[in-house]
Amino acid sequence: MHVVIIDDEPKARNLLEILIKENCPKITLISSAEDLLSGVELIKQQQPKIVFLDIEMPQHSGLEIFDFIDKEHHNFEIVFTTAYSEYAIKAFELSAVDYLLKPLRTDKLISAIEKAIQNSGKSTINLKLDELQKSLKSANFKKIGLPVADGIKFVNFEDIILLKADGMYTKVSILNASGILISKPLKHFVELLDTIPSFYRPHRSYLINLKYIQEYSKKDGGYILMDNNESVSISKDKKEEFLTIVQNIG
Repeated sequence: MHVVIIDDEPKARNLLEILIKENCPKITLISSAEDLLSGVELIKQQQPKIVFLDIEMPQHSGLEIFDFIDKEHHNFEIVFTTAYSEYAIKAFELSAVDYLLKPLRTDKLISAIEKAIQNSGKSTINLKLDELQKSLKSANFKKIGLPVADGIKFVNFEDIILLKADGMYTKVSILNASGILISKPLKHFVELLDTIPSFYRPHRSYLINLKYIQEYSKKDGGYILMDNNESVSISKDKKEEFLTIVQNIG
């Protein structure tokens, strides 16, 4: 398997190459470039399976890669390498874009490569990169990328009714659409959506959008009825907090 590293910092390129050689035996050929345009030429010539791409580089950002490569005819996975802020990392995660945070960690590198290999041949990086660029340009995040069997489904926060834990999976209920089962635990979404004020976790198995509450019932120990007619449990220690919140809605 062939990979290309694009990074303007020689030390960063060398370190990544060493880590790959020491920990990823499936990768047999590594090429590198010091800027985006040189990297694009390498990609066109060598057709790698994975491209490790720095974002902040002189002249051209790594996010501009598809300004120089036909979006419809690439066949590689991208793993961004970045020292970006927490805000930017949130944009990466919401857009379901793979990234490695500098300084690099070996376990994260191995995980990223394994994921890229699994996704080989069914890349949706075009769609994900478009959403990432929109998020980075905006002060407000509006969508979340949900990994589904045939790619990524981007959903507006405001269209999510609730998320329900199902073992290591999460069922996402969406307005005017069928529910989606996502192969990530509820904790993943709780962390991603923690800055979105309309989402609330009344129970360890649920994360709900407060705008879709239909009613609260005191029956059977208390539960919430959502607009899609699904009943949501409330933990005993959350009842008082929940009632205070809903009384202040609107």
